[in-house]
Amino acid sequence: MNISHLLKSPTTATVADTRLESTPPADTSPAALSRKGSVDLSAAARHLSSLQDGVADIDEQGVEQIRAAIAAGELKTDPTRIADGILASVHELLK
Repeated sequence: MNISHLLKSPTTATVADTRLESTPPADTSPAALSRKGSVDLSAAARHLSSLQDGVADIDEQGVEQIRAAIAAGELKTDPTRIADGILASVHELLK
């Protein structure tokens, strides 16, 4: 695929060709200033936030058990079980 014609395009803008749009002045009314420090979260964001409250994402005890089993050469894996787990995760995501 040849893209050299795209690199020499006469429509390519240069820095001198760009124009900055002016931004409107900030709203300094009392109502705007009182809203400035607050954020409204959607229902989905509130739900996601509640899922994280007090719950660690990683089971540190389980990780240490797996590390110890690997170090001792005792970890047994079942590729069929791993594949089934991946397929179940994909199936759940596609619902």
